[in-house]
Amino acid sequence: MTDITIYHNPACGTSRNTLALIRNSGTEPTVILYLETPPPRNELVKLIADMGISVRALLRKNTEPYERLGLAEDRFSDDELLDAMQAHPILINRPVVVTPLGTKLCRPSEAVLDILPDPQQGAFTKEDGEMVIDEHGNRVSH
Repeated sequence: MTDITIYHNPACGTSRNTLALIRNSGTEPTVILYLETPPPRNELVKLIADMGISVRALLRKNTEPYERLGLAEDRFSDDELLDAMQAHPILINRPVVVTPLGTKLCRPSEAVLDILPDPQQGAFTKEDGEMVIDEHGNRVSH
């Protein structure tokens, strides 16, 4: 069994599709409902470093705290952005997936295929009807 963790928001279609793609590879991941159990600051810093992205790149912009706190302004340090994410976990973009092959912000959901160690077990169609994996377990190109 491959050790995979997903920082998941069940209200998000992209997050649901990503979780379903992980399960379609035959693996049941550790699911962290990050809005209920946000990652501690040191873990959040590690996830960002492992993804090779900036703190700002993990910020979810289309959410109320982003506007209210004025986070679009360039005057915030990484520490201040991390403080905001800790205080308002909805600001953490999702889903973040950790596998033995890497850590990735999986937007779009099929980005998870790049870090899944096990192949897809069968066809997969996203909630919006877009086919991502064919009946042979192969990625469909668009």
